[in-house]
Amino acid sequence: MFKIKSRIWLEGSDGIFLGEGRISLLHAIHKEGSLSKAAKSLNMSYKKAWNLIDAINKSAPKPMVIKSTGGANGGGTIVTSYGLKQIEQFELLKKRCWDFMEKEKLIFNE
Repeated sequence: MFKIKSRIWLEGSDGIFLGEGRISLLHAIHKEGSLSKAAKSLNMSYKKAWNLIDAINKSAPKPMVIKSTGGANGGGTIVTSYGLKQIEQFELLKKRCWDFMEKEKLIFNE
């Protein structure tokens, strides 16, 4: 019995725009409301997380993540509505690709 394995990512002219790791980081930011908490939950350094978010925002036509600093409750990080839509679109693309590959593996397992 064979399995088909794949990783999906989107590239722009500047390189990778979105992939599994970046989507995981965006999900964590949305859940935690903080870049540092999101990075910690993924066992990722804050610097690496910040660099990924900076690259995403620079590649996107609109901001996907907005970071605020200071204030009475400290700072925070949110995924914008545009960012949430891109996450949704990426997840749909991934599902469609996996559905397709699931059907194709039947060819190899006959």
